[in-house]
Amino acid sequence: MKVLMFGWEFPPHNSGGLGVACRGLVRSLSRLGVEVTFVLPKKVAVTFKECKLLFAEGAPVGVWSVESGIEPYRTSVGSEEGLLYGRSLLEEVHAYGRAARAIARREEFDVIHAHDWLSFKAGMEVRAVKNRPLVVHVHATEFDRSGGINPNGEVYKIEQEGFTAADLIVTVSEYTKQVIISHYQVDPNKIVVAHNGIDREDYDLSPGTSELHELKKRGNKIVLFLGRITLQKGPDYFLKMAKKILDFIPNVFFVIAGSGDMEPQIIRQAIALGIADRLLFAGFLRGEELAEVYRASDIYVMPSVSEPFGLTSLEALLHGTPALISKQSGASEVLGHVLKVDFWDIDEAANKIVTLLREKPLARCLKVHGQSEVTAHSWAETAKKCAGYYEQLLGLRALQTI
Repeated sequence: MKVLMFGWEFPPHNSGGLGVACRGLVRSLSRLGVEVTFVLPKKVAVTFKECKLLFAEGAPVGVWSVESGIEPYRTSVGSEEGLLYGRSLLEEVHAYGRAARAIARREEFDVIHAHDWLSFKAGMEVRAVKNRPLVVHVHATEFDRSGGINPNGEVYKIEQEGFTAADLIVTVSEYTKQVIISHYQVDPNKIVVAHNGIDREDYDLSPGTSELHELKKRGNKIVLFLGRITLQKGPDYFLKMAKKILDFIPNVFFVIAGSGDMEPQIIRQAIALGIADRLLFAGFLRGEELAEVYRASDIYVMPSVSEPFGLTSLEALLHGTPALISKQSGASEVLGHVLKVDFWDIDEAANKIVTLLREKPLARCLKVHGQSEVTAHSWAETAKKCAGYYEQLLGLRALQTI
């Protein structure tokens, strides 16, 4: 079986969990004997032996402009650093889709698989060239990213078009499935769930040291927030938790690892709450730096307002870090050995974190059982589900041609 797959990013060139998920799924599909050709929008230095990598960059296309429709203002790329085809993300998304047509004409494949709205246009354009089954894989919706407040109309439209065109919609959780049913009016029978996984081989779990360990040697506790500093991820709720925790345990440092448009607001809020001296902003982390911050933390907190899954919760457990996660997340469906709260329940979250920081047996129990539990959630299981969905689609297509 051959799959033509479209994704916006791929490690090490990724800004978050989407690229990590693509890598894990592709590797495990390859090990099942599925031949994946993965198409990225732009040429980057990626080495990955488990699949064939292609880049849409350089394909001659007429470019869609938000302001003026189709216009051939660029038929090649590379003249401006960091620019793919357009002057905005939306332009690049549409042009990526049109460039995918050329790839579709020269590649052989049985199934099209497109990840998130950034790649839905590419999947739809390929389906128009070669009538193959289209799978759209939803890692987040515009309602998640916006926290349900003023979702972007253009992005919503692309998502709606993708859901309509798809032969099958794969979501990363039951939570996301319900979001799609509620906000996009999609037939539930068209949607299936394949929870995300994690593979130990992608992480260095050997002991290490960092400046955070030095803080701990002086008797401090470390509470970690890791993710985009955006409305969706709940960093403002994290600060409110921090304020309450410090009322009970003053020797705590709160690490915020990530970047995003709310960062200036969070800094101002920390100053207003009088806790700025207990906050450490680590920026976007990857590789060994990411592993170090997990290992040094006493607890990882994921207070997301709307989290389709939450791969970081699996990463934390894998590194032996107990976690408190939002009930409004896909990860809460599959993880048992974590603390769970509604994202808005600051008092309950603070109470649970204070208890964990004070009670070593509880922390030890969550660490041991959480680390054991997370090994059951592998990308191999996710890949088996996706391969089964491909076979079902191809079987139905074969029946329809008889």
